[in-house]
Amino acid sequence: MKGVQVAVTVKLSDRLVSEAKRIAKVEHRSVPSQIEYYFQLALIAEQNPDLSFKLIQELLKAKSEPTSQEYKLG
Repeated sequence: MKGVQVAVTVKLSDRLVSEAKRIAKVEHRSVPSQIEYYFQLALIAEQNPDLSFKLIQELLKAKSEPTSQEYKLG
């Protein structure tokens, strides 16, 4: 989620943090970024139950890639 970042303390289970840590390492993300990614997945899935998990992943991947500038001839 882009925008203003606010530091908030949140109590999470040790199991959730441990799993997020493990997967974050594989995905080359920080633990907070991994948890944010999962939140985004869940939110999109909840709002769009007809979309597949794979499509949601691809949408988030495309959203995170830098946009290319339009090429102008001349």
